[in-house]
Formats: sequence, C-alpha cells, structure tokens
Amino acid sequence: MKNKGFCDLGFAKLDLDRLRRRGFQEVIYCPGKTKEHLKKICREFIKNKQDLLLTKLEKGTFASLKKIFPRLNYNPLAKIGYLTKTRKRLAVALKGLVAVVSAGTSDIPIAEEAAVTLEVMGNRVIRLYDIGVAGVHRLMDKIDLIKKAKVVIVVAGMEGALASLVGGLVSCPVIAVPTSCGYGASFSGLSALLTMLNSCSPGIAVVNIDNGFGAGYFASLINK
Repeated sequence: MKNKGFCDLGFAKLDLDRLRRRGFQEVIYCPGKTKEHLKKICREFIKNKQDLLLTKLEKGTFASLKKIFPRLNYNPLAKIGYLTKTRKRLAVALKGLVAVVSAGTSDIPIAEEAAVTLEVMGNRVIRLYDIGVAGVHRLMDKIDLIKKAKVVIVVAGMEGALASLVGGLVSCPVIAVPTSCGYGASFSGLSALLTMLNSCSPGIAVVNIDNGFGAGYFASLINK
C-alpha cells in the first residue's frame, strides 16, 4: 500500500505521505497502543527515513523502545520521545521566536510538551514559566521578551485567565492551552477551557485540554 501514500500494518495505516503534504511526518499518540504496536510503527517510519515524535509516552514504554532504537530521546516532563535522522534539524531553527508561557509550575509538563514539539519541528523557543495572574507583576517582568515572539502559547489551569491577559498585551497570535490542573470545580480543565473559549481578547485560538502537542504543532505552522 506504500504506493498509495500509506503503509498498512494491519492494526495501523501509517500516513507516509504526510511529510510531503504537511511539512512534518505523522506523529505517534502512544496511549492505547501496546509496546509491540509502537515498536512496529517506529520501525516502519525509520525504514521509510522519517523522523519519530511520540506523544504521551510513559517512561517504562520509552525504556522498552530505547533498547531497540538507541538513538531515541526522551523528555520525561513532556512525556515525549523523539528521534531525528540528523541532529541538524534541531539546530536549523526558523527565524521566528515562539514563547511558551505557563501560568503555574503545575502547568509545566503540558508547556514542555508544546516546547519540545516546537523544537523538534525546528523552531526557536523561549520558556517563561510560573508567571500567572495570581502575581501579575511576574508576567509584566517578562512582557518585553514575550512581545518579541511571532507566536505565544499560553498554558494555564485553574480558571485559565492568563490567556486573555496575554492576548490583550501582544500583537501576535496567541494559542491557549487549558490544563487539567485545579481543584474540584475546575472539572479537570473544563473551567479553563470555557474561560479561554469565552475570552474577550481577540486573536486567541484554543486547543483541547492538556494538548500541548497540538498547540506546538499549530504554532510551528504559524511560525513558518
């Protein structure tokens, strides 16, 4: 089936044509896949000279894959595994800067998922963490850096107000990422999601709860 742009493994149909169409190869979402499935998928992508990016990858599963693919890298905070054909991809960055901002320390894992995705896709990234609305002076201390970015990703749990605040201060697109961080009435990120969707600041796009990868991918498309 490779002549049709995909490879049929029976349990998965790998989109080998996505790199040509979208500028980046198919990304592997790991939950729900067995270790054997992941091994076969990774092996096929490598066979077809494509890079690997594995999201929501647990540490134990990474250790199992590392034995077979020794060049596979892992960021434990982001729960992302990645393997590039050459290290040059990470060094040849796009001109535009992407700022990844987190409201709190508890939001960092999702922010890191966005940041690592951006870096693997060749973007320059600046991380600005724990500068949420509970201490707005922390945000204002970094606002000049944030304004240098071509795109800003704002990662926030609780009530998710930081995206609106940043959106009102910058001229570039803002991508808001609600996280599942928060107490009972946050409803595992639903409160932050609704706040971000109802933002009165224009120029904000919202991705799904805890979807740092989606935010990073979208920001990379904008940055190109």
